[in-house]
Amino acid sequence: MKTILCACSAIALSIVSVGCVPGQQMSRSSAHEAEAVAGSDVRMVPITQELVTANARPAAKLPPELLNVRKEDYTIHPGDTLLVTVWEHPELTAPAGSQQQAVTNGRLVQPDGTFFYPYAGKINVAGMTVQALRDTLSSSLAKYLRNPQLDVNVVGFGSRVSLQGAFVDTAPQELTTVPLTLSQAIGRARINAETADLAGFTLTRDGRSYALDLDALNRDGSVAPDIVLRPGDHLFLPFNDRKEVYVVGEVLRPQALTFKTTDMSLTQALGRSGGLNPVTSKGEAVYVIRGIEDMQNTPATVYHLDAKSPAAFALGDRFSLRPGDVVWVGPAGVTRWNRFLSQLLPLSGIISNAASAQYNFDRGN
Repeated sequence: MKTILCACSAIALSIVSVGCVPGQQMSRSSAHEAEAVAGSDVRMVPITQELVTANARPAAKLPPELLNVRKEDYTIHPGDTLLVTVWEHPELTAPAGSQQQAVTNGRLVQPDGTFFYPYAGKINVAGMTVQALRDTLSSSLAKYLRNPQLDVNVVGFGSRVSLQGAFVDTAPQELTTVPLTLSQAIGRARINAETADLAGFTLTRDGRSYALDLDALNRDGSVAPDIVLRPGDHLFLPFNDRKEVYVVGEVLRPQALTFKTTDMSLTQALGRSGGLNPVTSKGEAVYVIRGIEDMQNTPATVYHLDAKSPAAFALGDRFSLRPGDVVWVGPAGVTRWNRFLSQLLPLSGIISNAASAQYNFDRGN
């Protein structure tokens, strides 16, 4: 924060000096021209209707491969516990005893996807549906039992979806015979509304990460299509503590602002900072300084808003800020003069006292 403010002060000084030195003038004539401020690595761009229209946020879309996953019959996965019920054969149904829980009498699917059952042997069941396994076991047992009647149920689930980040509950969630959707998983985990960055949500599947802007996908009355989750999916919701803009200068409450949505408008930032100081601010000197962190490689860009009229804030409402932007509101001329006097008067008092002491000393001699 201190580094950003120091860089901001240097840029602000260059902006003010350009307006004050004879023969140097900032041009604000065209929205398509980005002119360098004299003597600094800064580009000046006016905020106009054309600029905000050209930089309008595109509609958010979901990757097609995520939408193509449909709700299908449950398939068996390693770690599942299967309970096989064979009617009139309790020795096969409940080898641990009928008084035990279903999970105790169930049989675990091994990490390699295999499953052992008497008279059927070891079967590779990974990826099979429950109905397919039932048919396979019926065929195997028919060699030893007359017309076997059996049923198969999943009584323990080994498939999980993991969660990390700004959720209230980050415990892994089971994938059961009822498909789990993204909205259901997020609802169960509960988003921490104060610390979450909704725009930075990421779904990782099969080694590939998908950036899903939850704010943009559910904005302006639209609701994002739901996504069916798969075993091994990882959901990450980042914290917003590094997503800040800095409002400094002649506003009522200079501060760093975090935001959890896709963006924050210039008008919102000024409003949350109490607005322009009506006494000390200069309405036509509202600037957004962007690119301070990488000034050694790329010139910073300074966007200028002439906010002398209330209508200008309509443009500011459509100008989106980015993390790391610095909003600086310049002082009015009388403010600079008053500050000059406030610094000059203590100095003049010291000079006056020194002169008076010298005069008294000379008279004493």
